[in-house]
Amino acid sequence: MVLRSLSWLPGLQTLLHYRREWLLHDVVAGLALSAILVPVGMGYAQASGVDAIYGLYATIVPLLVYALFGPSRILVLGPDSTLAAVIAAVVLPMAAGSPERAAQLAALLALLAGAFSLLIGLARLGMLADLLSKPIRIGFLNAVALTVLVGQTPKVLGISVSADDLPQKVIGIVSSLLAGQVNAVALALGGSGLVCILVFKKLRPKWPALLAVVVLSTLISWGLDLEHTAGLRVLGSLPQGLPRADLQGVNLQDAIALLPAALMVALLVFTDTSVLSRSLALRGGYQINANQEMMALGLANLGAGVFQGFPVSASSSRTPVAEAAGAKTQLTGIVGALAIAALLVWAPDLLSELPSAVLGAVVIAACLSFADFPAMLQLYRLRKVEFALSAVSFLGVAFVGVIQGIVISIALALLVLVWNAWHPHYTTLVRVDGAKGYHDVKRHPEGRQIPGLVLFRWDEQLFFANAEVFREQAVQAVLHAPPPVRRLTVVSDAITDVDVTAADAIVNLHNELQKLGVELRFAGMKGPVKDRLRHYGTLDTIGHDIFSATAGYAVNQYRQTFKVDWKDWDES
Repeated sequence: MVLRSLSWLPGLQTLLHYRREWLLHDVVAGLALSAILVPVGMGYAQASGVDAIYGLYATIVPLLVYALFGPSRILVLGPDSTLAAVIAAVVLPMAAGSPERAAQLAALLALLAGAFSLLIGLARLGMLADLLSKPIRIGFLNAVALTVLVGQTPKVLGISVSADDLPQKVIGIVSSLLAGQVNAVALALGGSGLVCILVFKKLRPKWPALLAVVVLSTLISWGLDLEHTAGLRVLGSLPQGLPRADLQGVNLQDAIALLPAALMVALLVFTDTSVLSRSLALRGGYQINANQEMMALGLANLGAGVFQGFPVSASSSRTPVAEAAGAKTQLTGIVGALAIAALLVWAPDLLSELPSAVLGAVVIAACLSFADFPAMLQLYRLRKVEFALSAVSFLGVAFVGVIQGIVISIALALLVLVWNAWHPHYTTLVRVDGAKGYHDVKRHPEGRQIPGLVLFRWDEQLFFANAEVFREQAVQAVLHAPPPVRRLTVVSDAITDVDVTAADAIVNLHNELQKLGVELRFAGMKGPVKDRLRHYGTLDTIGHDIFSATAGYAVNQYRQTFKVDWKDWDES
């Protein structure tokens, strides 16, 4: 019983089997990680529409919770640029300009997203994240990158733009540029910081460029007193002390309004985290449980929501920092969290002179790292339908709304899925000299058809949407075959299910074929599908002894029954 309980506490299991030689690696990696977590967390908080301090709150608690419940040993959780646009799009309109209410709503969103993650994990429904297919995610991430980039550009330029949607923000930025309102000092610091981060990430990825940019720009701002001499906006002092539990200021109506966004956040968090977690487990030689991952994410977001944070996810940019620094176990995350806590308790003014332009540059650099417009072009070359889904996701998220855009994209993806099942591939099979088996007549028009026998292959499950199409096309296959046709054999290897509507369509096909003097048979039908037809009573009408194991057996039985003079290519 104890071992079974510990299976839900991977971090505790690791600590019980902790090796002394891991300690130095984990402590050094945790300290190095904290130097990145602080500016990134604050930057993502501002991109999410809340004050910078809440980004640190949303870093400390999730790291501690995931260290205990998370199955991945070195995965780093915290504020995420992907979620920033979602949080801002949902929270800011409801906050109506109040920073305090925005923080409260963001915390409530984390609570609800955490609850959804827990429920999905307990119900073992982690596959729900598969609804966010690759084309949808590519379009979504590109739209998020564009949205956040436009949203952070005013900080880098040192201007203010009061607008809600993307087009209005772009117009506001352009208007400020034309009016000459750009703060040259902010642009110099933010622009040079962005260039340094991107260049060193490309040329020297292991160098702590982000940390160097933050420290150097803070020293320059402090040394030259740029807040007063150049009107540079700076971070300011952080509230001293640790986050406290605070669930005031929200109500049931807020929770109901945030439910759709919370479900979407839960799916996004799990999708991003599961990919990174699996890759880390593969490199580390251990296994993870997807449902355990979902529950750990849920608990981490619940902790973030209770202690004044906002929704968090795994970080594909900070996790490699921990890995490169030599992290061995979950203790790395604990050390990083404690280091941030120490900063808030003993040195809350340490980064008070950090320019907001540099924080904006940090967020923009992160967005550019996951934007992938070439992938959309590749989808266009590979499959136009998938490109259309990606384009709808991009346009919907960028110009309609984050949640609305994703919902529209998922709805379209499901519609395409139903359409494909509604109009599946079907064909008549023929024998091709020199090739074993039976083949699609459309690809092999030179193929030979057994006299009087139609082999009709259906490549999809049978259900209400395509049942009538199945009946019609089976009859058409008989009518277009060389007469006289004695038997229609449906090659059923790909039929994985038959619902009640489709069973009725099979009976109707049987009756229609009888009027034409044609028998109905099936080949390769799976046992569970036969059982369903038997349970429906369909076989009582169309017959029980109508099945062959394969198309080849079906042909042999037909030849023996009707004494057909048929020379197969391999018989001579």
